[in-house]
Formats: sequence, C-alpha cells, structure tokens
Amino acid sequence: METVQHTTWRQRLQAYYYLCRFDKPIGTELVFWPTMWALWIASKGIPDLKILLVMTLGVIFMRAAGCAINDFADRKVDAHVERTKTRPLATGIIRAREAVFVFLGLVVASACLLLFLPLETFYWSFGALFLAFIYPFMKRYTHLPQVFLGAAFSWSIPMAYTAVGQTPDLTCWLLYFGNLAWTVAYDTQYAITDREYDLKIGVKSTAILFGRYDIQIIALLQAISLGLIGTAFYLENILIPFGLIALLVVAADFIYQAFKTKGRNPQICFWAFRHNRWVGMIIFIGIFLEFIS
Repeated sequence: METVQHTTWRQRLQAYYYLCRFDKPIGTELVFWPTMWALWIASKGIPDLKILLVMTLGVIFMRAAGCAINDFADRKVDAHVERTKTRPLATGIIRAREAVFVFLGLVVASACLLLFLPLETFYWSFGALFLAFIYPFMKRYTHLPQVFLGAAFSWSIPMAYTAVGQTPDLTCWLLYFGNLAWTVAYDTQYAITDREYDLKIGVKSTAILFGRYDIQIIALLQAISLGLIGTAFYLENILIPFGLIALLVVAADFIYQAFKTKGRNPQICFWAFRHNRWVGMIIFIGIFLEFIS
C-alpha cells in the first residue's frame, strides 16, 4: 500500500510541476533542437509559424508525459538512488495513479495538437506514444534502454517532415539515426552517474553493458552521429560552409567531453550529459545560417 503525505494544494501543484520536470528543461531542449533541425530542412528554411508552435508544444507535452510515466515505472527504485530519492513519487507526495493520470492528460493534450497537422502526422504519432510508454520499462529487461530513449527522442524528426507535407526520405532517416546515436551517447553519460546504484538494485543500462569501454563507445557513437548528420547536410546542400563549421565545433566539444569524463567521475559525467544541450543548438544554428545565407 502506498504511503502518501498530507499536503496543501500548493505543495501538490509543485509536486506535479516536478513530476513533469518543468524545473529541469534539459530533456525538452534535447528533443526540441533535433525537431527544429528536421522542421527547417523539411520546409527548406521557411517553416510555417503554426506548425512551429504546434511542434514546440508537442515537444513540451510529450517530454513531460515521458517523465510522468518514467517516474511511475521507477517509483519503487527511485528512493534507493541518491539523485532521484526526492522525486514526488519516491517521497510519497503524490500517488502512482496520479502520475498515470498526468501522463494520460498530457497525451490527450498532445493529441489535440494533431488536429492542426496533416492526417499522416497523426498516424506517425502512435509511434511516439508507443516509444514514450515502453521506454521506462526497458531498463528491467534489456541493457539497451538508452536505444529506446534515442528512438523516442528522435521520433519527432519524421513527424516534423510529415507536418510540413513531406514524406520522410533518406535525409530524414540520416537525421533520425544520427540523433539516435547522439542520444545513446549522452544518455550513457547520464547512466554512468547512476551506475553504482543501478548495479545494486538490478537496473540495466548501456553504461553497465559497455563497462570499461564506456568512454570509447560514447566517442564512437558521437562520431557516427556527426557522420550521419553531415551526410544529411551534404545531400541537402547545406554542408558548406556553416553546416560544416557547426559540426566541427560540435566535434571539438565531443573531444572536450571525452577528456573531461575519462575519469568517470559521476558529477563530471552528469555535467557532460547536461552540456549536450549546446550540441543540438549549435547544429541548428549551422542549419539556420545555411538557409539564410
């Protein structure tokens, strides 16, 4: 039986705010920027403002929904992990069923946004919903939950294509798998932070799977990501000069991350994870400058 604290309505409202991670926008940023890459490229640098607004709200709602269902899935283990022991479900401020209701409410809000987009985008949204729902449970069955997160975080890329009336093409899928590789890389950095606790409670991750080769594999995934995204830029004639400059800046940043995290200090690895918010923005700036130059 759940133990729930007696709280005021302000405390409960604050708990919902924390449940959706609105106080930690890093996850939203990591989904937002790749969505903008796809939207700008698919629309040839001139996205419709309505679609831009709808896609932005969709990113915010679905990321929050993912956080709610993630905390529901982790409600019995978060209390045993130093970094997550103060989350609302772990402390008992809100019930597990409330997290499910928040998840469903945000999914409904996201579905309402689809009324403003083409029917094809509605069909693609089922993939996003499926991935957002199953990802939190994957860490119990596979060492590859980061791959499922990458698939979920990247799903907005083909959705952006369909939103502007384009069929997902080779460029779209290069961006998709490039973003997936990058996501696995930074979420493995995140997982290194919790590796000590995950081993104790039996939670699986790529950080555990990669073992002593974790930093090297992260670097390999980052290189694959740059290669795939660079190929997409080449196919769309947006590589020279600004696209390439952006990718070179990101490559330098990845090297810096590898240097900083080689000691596997959990706090430094968490810093590296958070530092990736700049990676997506830098790549977008390269795309944006290509289309206005």
